[in-house]
Amino acid sequence: MPNIEGPASPRSGHESPEFGQAVSVRTSPHPHRVAVLVYDGVKLLDVAGPAEVFAEANRCGADYQIVLLSPTGAGVASSIGTKISVDGDAGSEPAPDTFLVAGGDIYPRTAIARDLVEATGTLATRSTRVGSICTGAFILAAAGLLEGKRATTHWKVAHELAARHPTTLVEPDSIYVRDGTTYTSAGVSAGIDLALALVEEDHGPDLTRDVARRLVVYLQRAGGQSQFSAPLQGPPPRTPALRRIVDLVTADPAGKHSLAELAGHLNVSPRHLTRLFRTELSTTPAQYVELVRFDMAKALLDQGHNATQAASLAGFPSYESLRRVFVRELSMSPAACQRRFGTAHRADAG
Repeated sequence: MPNIEGPASPRSGHESPEFGQAVSVRTSPHPHRVAVLVYDGVKLLDVAGPAEVFAEANRCGADYQIVLLSPTGAGVASSIGTKISVDGDAGSEPAPDTFLVAGGDIYPRTAIARDLVEATGTLATRSTRVGSICTGAFILAAAGLLEGKRATTHWKVAHELAARHPTTLVEPDSIYVRDGTTYTSAGVSAGIDLALALVEEDHGPDLTRDVARRLVVYLQRAGGQSQFSAPLQGPPPRTPALRRIVDLVTADPAGKHSLAELAGHLNVSPRHLTRLFRTELSTTPAQYVELVRFDMAKALLDQGHNATQAASLAGFPSYESLRRVFVRELSMSPAACQRRFGTAHRADAG
């Protein structure tokens, strides 16, 4: 990928430029070097998304120079088979201002290659700030760069990152996390969110707003990863009795599932049942039932039911109780969720 450089002449203040017209902002005498580490199986959008943000920032007056590196300096094949040429290896890169590790579907399914871990460690020690996109967090963690730090990754494997690296405080709902000079971002397109945040850190909100507008993306999207996740995914309970209760609730979310009634199914005390839920699922029976109903309500909205119907069919006592859960979990109302995720077709797109 060719290096991308923008104008570096100083400018006082900032004005919104016409599309396609570059402007100048006050920068350092040298380009801000962004090194992205790639490897066989890397997800192409994890590389191209952030790179396009920095390239678009150059058109708005920033001065980023983007280089792609692999552990050996050889070109790589992306997750969709596209060949990616690189500018060198980790050892040939002098001192990047920003170092990013892209993610890929192969992690965490397979062990992280030793040369990839070593390349990450080498580049991190030379960089001013370090970041990862999606499952690139597993590579940072394997290199020891997330010990004792807050971090995030794709919601689907966040629990795996926490299990493998118990000293890392994993925040599964965050779009991106900054801990000092270390940055981690959630799945795939969240790399764009992270790159925008880095541009804003370098050049302020005005230029970054122009970049977001040009790319037709949110400067800061509403809500966290939970709006895209399946909140009840995870291993089943180990205790057979608790599995019975979980199966009962998921089979009939709208049924009568008070704490006393659920405990009665097992002939145990409500206190004992609550202890089982806390120990194995880190929640309470009432919270679990609410999440099952929430999941069902989302599916009903996707199927075209209105919010009132979804609330009733999922077992919520009222629309307002459903709305409160949606706002808490997704930072949006049921109607807003249905508009955003119910169809990819926009009414104003013809």
